[in-house]
Amino acid sequence: MKRSFAAVAGVVATAAIVLTGCSSGSEASDPDGPVTLTLSGWSLDTTPEFQAITDAFTEQNPDITFDLVGYDPVEYNTLLTADLAARSGPDIITQKEVKFVSTFQEGGQLLDVSDVELPEEVGGTSSYEIDGASYAVPYRQDSWVLFYNKDLFDAAGVEQPDGSWTWDDYEAAAAELTTADVKGAYLHTWQSTVQGFASAQSGADILEGDFGHFAPYYERVQAMEEEGSEVAFNTATANQLTYQGEFGTQKAAMLPMGTWYVATLIAQQESGEANDFEWGIAPIPQDDASTTGLDAEPVTFGDPTGFGINAGIDENKIDAAKAFLEFAASEDAAQVLAGIGITPALLNDSVVETYFSIDGAPTDELSTFAFAEHETLPENPTSSQTAAIQGILADMHSAILSGSTPIDAAIEEAEARVASEVGTE
Repeated sequence: MKRSFAAVAGVVATAAIVLTGCSSGSEASDPDGPVTLTLSGWSLDTTPEFQAITDAFTEQNPDITFDLVGYDPVEYNTLLTADLAARSGPDIITQKEVKFVSTFQEGGQLLDVSDVELPEEVGGTSSYEIDGASYAVPYRQDSWVLFYNKDLFDAAGVEQPDGSWTWDDYEAAAAELTTADVKGAYLHTWQSTVQGFASAQSGADILEGDFGHFAPYYERVQAMEEEGSEVAFNTATANQLTYQGEFGTQKAAMLPMGTWYVATLIAQQESGEANDFEWGIAPIPQDDASTTGLDAEPVTFGDPTGFGINAGIDENKIDAAKAFLEFAASEDAAQVLAGIGITPALLNDSVVETYFSIDGAPTDELSTFAFAEHETLPENPTSSQTAAIQGILADMHSAILSGSTPIDAAIEEAEARVASEVGTE
């Protein structure tokens, strides 16, 4: 039985959260006094979730406050690893990428938090489990969906997505939507945009070292580039195109992207950075019709984001830190996150209602369905081998879409590299 740490809660009050650039997770605290926890994050000025969730927790627990430690988002794991090695890391370690969880755990830098009580509805918990123990708690769980511009569909006379689409339907619609000024779809340059769907929808495990399942997905991307219904990878790379710019300024009618983009698009339309148009989200197209329709569970991918505890934390802070992790996975926290357009790890009808009550959010039934109903499989399996394998697959992705290496040859090279440089489980 997992024990609850809610007993540390005090009288409800409001307390200030101090933003700071550095902190130490090893600073001693008075076991009978207030507790200040340091928590790592990135882009603090533009990523409101850290402030929102800590504010909400402190409101319920006024004796526990936070210093937010900001890191560069691109170098987050490198900088955090250096601080942990120097014993100056934060008390609460935000797990930005699942593929580094094993690295932190094997380095003895994460506390076992298996005794933190979690609601049954929380998704993504398995990504933080290693050898039967849990080393972090998910607080958000994004999934990849299909954003589409309803105005452009209507102008082109193309039928909008209805939840029944396969990738063939997506490719056909993109061709119909393409004009001299608009591409039918924009596929961002990340490897995730091809490999994440391929692995999830084929049921493949990249740790096995066999990558043939990627071939048909790359073949479709290349075909759409040749048809002109998608921007070519080389063009997007050379011009440093952003998915926000391509979809938000109506240069593309469709965009496969994670649910985090909902909040960004709403904010950009409000500020004028994005054009004013009606949009919605649909389930991501499926490999075949067996997982399509509003009575099915479409298969997509997405990794959770979670909070772990620094193994070097002052022992007088452990109960407070575990209480925060418990709160972060709760419905209370989910409501806070949903209220600012962040996809929480816990989803129920009430949380979904809060999410879509935000001004500017789509209100149609399909958007709600796409957001709430899906089987989300992890892009990154929890393993010490994942980071190295994903690095090799990133090279393969660039080689294929840049046109430097044929698909089959690039896959064979990636398989050979994994076998020789990493090994398989």
